Amino acid sequence: MRDTISAVVPCYNEEESLPFFYDEIVRVAKEMETDAEFEFIFVNDGSKDKTIEVLRELRKKDTRVRYVSFSRNFGKEAAMYAGFKAAKGNLIVVLDADLQHPPKFIPEMYKGIKEEGYDCVATRRVKREGEPKLRTFFSMRFYSLINRMSDTEIMPGACDFRMMTRRMVDAVLEMSEANRFSKGIFSWVGFDTKWIPFENVARVAGETTWSFKKLLGYSIDGITAFSTTPLQVSSFLGILFCAVAFIFAVITVIKTLVFGEPVSGFPTIVCLILLLGGLQLLMIGILGEYLAKTYVETKKRPIYIVKETEEDVEI
Repeated sequence: MRDTISAVVPCYNEEESLPFFYDEIVRVAKEMETDAEFEFIFVNDGSKDKTIEVLRELRKKDTRVRYVSFSRNFGKEAAMYAGFKAAKGNLIVVLDADLQHPPKFIPEMYKGIKEEGYDCVATRRVKREGEPKLRTFFSMRFYSLINRMSDTEIMPGACDFRMMTRRMVDAVLEMSEANRFSKGIFSWVGFDTKWIPFENVARVAGETTWSFKKLLGYSIDGITAFSTTPLQVSSFLGILFCAVAFIFAVITVIKTLVFGEPVSGFPTIVCLILLLGGLQLLMIGILGEYLAKTYVETKKRPIYIVKETEEDVEI
């Protein structure tokens, strides 16, 4: 009996990339047709271009194409979650539509699971040619930082591009939090993972929507989702500055009463106020990040809202 591989493809403004991606994924599916059959699940994440129209046309000519279209942009994390929920296969592979995640790796992933016994075969970037050096620098620092702060180890350069067994995907789906950081979730659920190194690949068409600001926010989400170290640092700094303030006060009293030295003047007071005020605002900001995440989770809003699927059009 052949396996069924569900290819989950998040899409945001991928009108230009989709024809190229479809041709490549179909070529790979044909190579593997003796071992597995495919379904292609495209998740239209509120695209503003003609992505949904391209998906409708692909569905008309290939019944293996399925799609889920959101009512607005909910983000890639929500798109992956929706794709996992829609997938019917016993193996699920998630990859981008811009061919930065080359489908040619899928047969190797399949072999890793079926012949080598892994639950997940994932990719990791080892070279980032063509990527801005500043982004590469901060990316590497992020992995180093989060692995020091969190008990959940995340492979440096890890990509969302991976194939997983149904039992691993079911475990991921049980983690239904609204603030999703899939790289951390994939690591947290465990299971045996094989890593495939690959070099950075340029987009086949279109432009990336991942700005430095979005990546920074995504990094902060990852740290707050899988580590409470920032809160512990806040407590430590509070204790440290209290101790320093007490020691400074004792020294000041002794110098004034015993040695008759005058108390330092206005500039010292201003510097201390600015330092402590800035530190307090920083700590309040850290607390606010965690409180905001808690607030969002307690509202229990849906992770995404579906506007259309291929079944709606065919009814």
